[in-house]
Amino acid sequence: MAKLAFLGLGVMGYPMAGHLQKAGHEVTVYNRTAAKASAWVDQHGGASASTPREAAQGAEFVMACVGNDDDLRSVCLGDDGAFAGMAAGAIFVDHTTVSAKVTRELGEAAGALDISFVDAPISGGQAGAENGALSVMCGGDAQAYAKAEPIIDAYARICRRIGDSGAGQMTKMCNQIAIAGLVQGLSEALHFADKAGLDGRAVVEVISQGAAGSWQMSNRYETMLDDKFDHGFAVDWMRKDLGICLEAADETGAALPVTALVDQFYKEVQAMGGGRWDTSSLIKRLRALG
Repeated sequence: MAKLAFLGLGVMGYPMAGHLQKAGHEVTVYNRTAAKASAWVDQHGGASASTPREAAQGAEFVMACVGNDDDLRSVCLGDDGAFAGMAAGAIFVDHTTVSAKVTRELGEAAGALDISFVDAPISGGQAGAENGALSVMCGGDAQAYAKAEPIIDAYARICRRIGDSGAGQMTKMCNQIAIAGLVQGLSEALHFADKAGLDGRAVVEVISQGAAGSWQMSNRYETMLDDKFDHGFAVDWMRKDLGICLEAADETGAALPVTALVDQFYKEVQAMGGGRWDTSSLIKRLRALG
């Protein structure tokens, strides 16, 4: 068992940290809103700290799951940042979906302090975090990853090192690119079924058993048909992620025409007031078109 710190107790981080504590690790949590950290301790045990540095002191592993590039910088750097509290040889595991740029930046800053940095973005949504069934895609030093993998297993269905630093974030971009096209395709299929006078549930029952089947179809078609979107991964966060994908595409020369188009569709959903709706709300845009 290890001494750990977990930074960020959002819809993903809160249950992930809980799985670590349940596995028998000694977990200290930090959250920008202290009341949430106190609630986590009341529910799971462990301890809370008032700064990332305090949480990281003496920890063999520091895990983070925050919002974006700037949030990650704020918990890592500065006098109160986690890096200032970590000892040489400790390992920082970043579960945030961020740009490859900030991963390289923080990886270099950590390396200068003899701290290992593993980029380990996650997929599986809130349900995956709560059920300990996330997909974790990692980049970084092979030895550091080998040490971190048994810790990550507490909340992972699958955990793989894809390559050197940044490879995890690039893989997460592949994940979001694939999801964007799938959700748009599913939205169009259900919208078409409705316009054609078909029973959407009956349609999905049949086509989900063939080549059209997907996680999105199995887990989202009912709420899409019922026009319910107050759950899941928010449109605002998806647009943040797709922006990262499109920026990286410009750097690598990759062509992402469908991703760029779906990103604009999500922009329209935001204009409809749907920034906090689940990503499957793309179908609401089609319904609004008539």
